[in-house]
Amino acid sequence: MTNTMKITVTRPGGRAVGAADYGVAGQTPVIWCHGGPSSRFEPKYFAHDAARVGLRLIGIDRPGYGRSTPHPGRTIGEWVDDALAVADALGIETFATVGASTGGAYALAIAAKSPRVIGTVACCAVTDMRWAEGKATILWKERVWGAASRAAALEAATVQLGAGGANASTEALPLAPSDQRLFAEPAWQRAWSENVAEMFAQGVVGYADDRLADGNGWNTFDVRRIACPVAVLHGTSDTFVPVAHARYTQRIVPGATLDVREGLGHFSILPEIVPVLCELLAR
Repeated sequence: MTNTMKITVTRPGGRAVGAADYGVAGQTPVIWCHGGPSSRFEPKYFAHDAARVGLRLIGIDRPGYGRSTPHPGRTIGEWVDDALAVADALGIETFATVGASTGGAYALAIAAKSPRVIGTVACCAVTDMRWAEGKATILWKERVWGAASRAAALEAATVQLGAGGANASTEALPLAPSDQRLFAEPAWQRAWSENVAEMFAQGVVGYADDRLADGNGWNTFDVRRIACPVAVLHGTSDTFVPVAHARYTQRIVPGATLDVREGLGHFSILPEIVPVLCELLAR
């Protein structure tokens, strides 16, 4: 079993940032940047395997998810300060970062803006949306990206995700066969249900603000400043983010390696993160 500690960090203006720390002092800390929508609970399913190989996973709610106060107008680069505040609160100096799906950009942003990062894995990640060809492949987000205001984005997100995230149910998701097998596992089902409750604890505001933050691309951080090792991990059967996004990210991030897994989908690729991160940190 892994130790779990839930913490809340207060940021300027009184904003709360919720986090969950899976592991113990002495293990290598890993700040886990969750997907969109998701929550600080996303890494819980992988925490036991991570602890066995000496990794301490730390999930952080982005504003509007779980226990974190919404932050209208937030940007990807600006969120880095929230992540560093959590690391400081836990007494952590250096750490790795992991980002899944939407979270890939956030994991890379921390690495671009802080020398404290020792390695990064971007998994099933949406790439820089300044790449027009890639943006055109993400049809499921275009309604929110095209919204004329934050209010319109919230309305579009509600239509897309359903009241209380009803459209995030297993039956509503376009899952690849490998994802369907993962969702059939009782342990994953329990973890997913717990995560869904937190990702929509405040409605769809976190998701809408995620889309407003990434719709114009990675213009608030510079991947060319990343100095740590980076692995870009993706499955060929991803039904949410085409593998072309991984190939583009690998091209624009200095020294990044590309790891494409045949037949894995948007969720079934996630269990590969821990072993890939171990290999990356051992270089």
